[in-house]
Amino acid sequence: MKLLLDSNAYSHLKRGHPRVAELVRMAEEVLLSAVVIGELFYGFRKGSRTEQNVRELYAFLDSPYVTFVPVSLVTADRYARITTSLRAKGRPIPSNDIWIAAHAMETGADLISSDRHFEEVDGLAWEHIPVN
Repeated sequence: MKLLLDSNAYSHLKRGHPRVAELVRMAEEVLLSAVVIGELFYGFRKGSRTEQNVRELYAFLDSPYVTFVPVSLVTADRYARITTSLRAKGRPIPSNDIWIAAHAMETGADLISSDRHFEEVDGLAWEHIPVN
């Protein structure tokens, strides 16, 4: 199984969320989207532990089981398709989350997130992680 972590799933993992940790342990590969990393960097810079959080993220990315996923032309096309579909249904979601969904679909990964609005994205394989 291949997983793509949303930024909140990464945060849950760092805090020891049992379900996220279990999914990551079972995964053959864990993916982090460039968009997710941007969201994480933003969160780190708002906090008081920026350098420590950045170091931990780079250490996570150094794992042979973790892959960074850059934005490609395929990602951009998937983004456009998802956005068009959501607008047609009258069910928009945040733009960054559309990019993240596009990455999950492009890579064939299951998306892990606490955000319920991903259920609006047709054809997306995802698991909702309840916030405790």
